[in-house]
Amino acid sequence: MGFIRRQLLKVIKWDDPTKDTIVYRYPMEDRDEIMNGCQLIVQESQVALLVSTGQIADVYGPGDHKLTTNNMPILTKLASWKYGFDSPFKADVYFVNTKQFINMKWGTSSKIPMRDDYFGLVRIGARGTYSFQVSDAALFMREVFGTIKRYSTADLVEYFKSIIVSNFTNVIGEAKISALDIPAKYIEIGDLVKDEIQDDFDKIGLTACAFYVESVVLPEVVEEAIDKRASTGAMQGAIDDYTRLQTADAIRDAAQNEGGGLAAAGVGIAAGAAIGQSMVNNLNNNQILQTAAPTGKVCPSCNTQLPDNAKFCPGCGKPVAQKNFCINCGHQVPDNAKFCPECGKQI
Repeated sequence: MGFIRRQLLKVIKWDDPTKDTIVYRYPMEDRDEIMNGCQLIVQESQVALLVSTGQIADVYGPGDHKLTTNNMPILTKLASWKYGFDSPFKADVYFVNTKQFINMKWGTSSKIPMRDDYFGLVRIGARGTYSFQVSDAALFMREVFGTIKRYSTADLVEYFKSIIVSNFTNVIGEAKISALDIPAKYIEIGDLVKDEIQDDFDKIGLTACAFYVESVVLPEVVEEAIDKRASTGAMQGAIDDYTRLQTADAIRDAAQNEGGGLAAAGVGIAAGAAIGQSMVNNLNNNQILQTAAPTGKVCPSCNTQLPDNAKFCPGCGKPVAQKNFCINCGHQVPDNAKFCPECGKQI
């Protein structure tokens, strides 16, 4: 009786302890047979295939299935069971994982050529990740794994690599993206490659769920050009503030220094045409303000500027006291003073 029970399979199920197994054939000895009414348990994210005499018979999705002539229509027809059966039968059971296999790595083993309008022909390398799942278990069995007892993601890596690199090269060439713009187009490139590889995946019963470009290795000359472009872009946003600051500093230095002050300020500002023009405009405004401001002696009654040694005001005719004022800050200074006691500037 123990020998008979060992031959008859009453329950068939597979609890996947791995993360990378795509296909698993249920272990059966030569003497093992499936008894009438056997319980076939298919887990979530699994599909079970019954194979008899080398042919795919019935396909079962997730759930608890009792194997009888009612739910084995193809196998019943192949075995010519017209009115049901009572005796055990032989068949192979394959479990196929339909879950999404994520974080699969891809990369170019050598750099691929691309034509750039600015740099000409350049060679780039790339790497990233992708994910896939089995969408048609029967087609996948016929086209890929056949009767292999166990099939994992490692068995597909090299095949996927050839598909991905080939389509990635085509996408880069047809998209006509400049090498300078590739780092900003990772998402768009990934979507295009995913659409392209789907045609090859469809032929073997798979679905490309996602495709990501993580990095593209560019020639050094292109990398340097990208860095320069980034620096220029960062400066452009602040160029107006920078110009105004430089102009203000030059005007301040010009006001504080005699003779060579304005010349030195002009040399510093002449580094750029925009800065130079802004300097001219600001100097003109400053000269207007200085011309309008009182300089030297002024009438205490009407504030009219007085000629040197004037005893009467030419504006109101009133006698004026001999008072001096600082041309820089307007503060009254003592007679015969050479420096302003308020700001320290030379009178």
